[in-house]
Amino acid sequence: MLKKLSVLLSCMMLISLSGCASSSQNSASGTAENSSVSSEIQSGTKESALDAVYNMKIGWNLGDTLDVCAADRDGDGKVNEHPEDGQEVAETLWGNVMTTPELFEHLKEDGINAVRIPVTWRDHLGDAPDYQINPDWLARVHEVVDYAISQDMYVLLNVHHDGGGDPQFGAWIRNASSDYQGTAEKYTVLWTQIAESFADYPDKLIFESMNEVGFDNMAQPRAYEILNNLNQLFVKTVRKSNPDRNLLIAGYWTDVEQTCSSLFKMPEDTEQNRLIVSVHYYTPWQFCVSDQQKTWGSPGEVRIMEANVRKLKETFVDNNIPVIVGEYGTMKSADTASRVYFCEMLTKRCFEVGIPCFFWDNGEEYDRTNFQWRTDGLINALQHAVSGENYEVTKS
Repeated sequence: MLKKLSVLLSCMMLISLSGCASSSQNSASGTAENSSVSSEIQSGTKESALDAVYNMKIGWNLGDTLDVCAADRDGDGKVNEHPEDGQEVAETLWGNVMTTPELFEHLKEDGINAVRIPVTWRDHLGDAPDYQINPDWLARVHEVVDYAISQDMYVLLNVHHDGGGDPQFGAWIRNASSDYQGTAEKYTVLWTQIAESFADYPDKLIFESMNEVGFDNMAQPRAYEILNNLNQLFVKTVRKSNPDRNLLIAGYWTDVEQTCSSLFKMPEDTEQNRLIVSVHYYTPWQFCVSDQQKTWGSPGEVRIMEANVRKLKETFVDNNIPVIVGEYGTMKSADTASRVYFCEMLTKRCFEVGIPCFFWDNGEEYDRTNFQWRTDGLINALQHAVSGENYEVTKS
């Protein structure tokens, strides 16, 4: 989300509505359609990517927590929040409370069975060439992941604002456009440490290659090639210590249109049916991010959403490549009925084609102290959307 906000304030990014072309990875048997994918996992076998995605229902992001960093969050060329002198960047830097086991217990009670735990590593790395992760930070990441795993949740763990929109302040993955070799070396060392540290974790832990990354300062074919190469490097690196873990592959800017492009390629893998593609959904931008549109839900707006879901289905799901919408959401200040309608409609339309959605929560939606949803009707709408009931979503 940080990249999106920074780009918005510096220049509004135009997202094209061009058609999608097919992508492919190693084929796997079955289909990701919720109506026909079996959720039964054979005893003694690893859960496939298709089955894992099928079994995810309501997803939620622990946003603005372990992904915090000393960053330019508003695009004004200055770091917004600094830790106290002599202190390390901590998960409370952007205003959220310390994460507790009780948070995940209450989320589970509300039907959340999958969480994305974004993590930014850039303020916690030692010098080259080892780039050693600060042991205290790594231990805290383990602790929070353990909270979710103890609730038998699926957990998505990633490299987040290391690829953000402020490379001058530490978003080093973006430097791949000018120094691919140096960036690739750092990326390999980082993922080697993460993968080895979590190698013995249950299958429900899924690694995600990066967050919202693209390279718009160069010709498009080369920009896609760099992202594709980094995703391939991610798979190759992780496979050395996690030979059959399911992995989540970030699309180009994790944007639906740009990820559906034929220029985006899923990596090759030594395992079959272990890769998932990741996209985010913030369309229309004016309603979801920039606070310029307060209502949503006209027939035309619904058709655009349905067309985007259909593109994901035709490009990936129909080719046995599972998809996760790793982030979606709206501005909290927008009309409540529109917000609930948008979230329910997206979740239901995606669920119907086998795509789970993860609500982006920066701390504004779910009260992490009193364990309550701040928007009336939202969690009920999400529960209904994944119930499997055949109904038409309506705006209240």
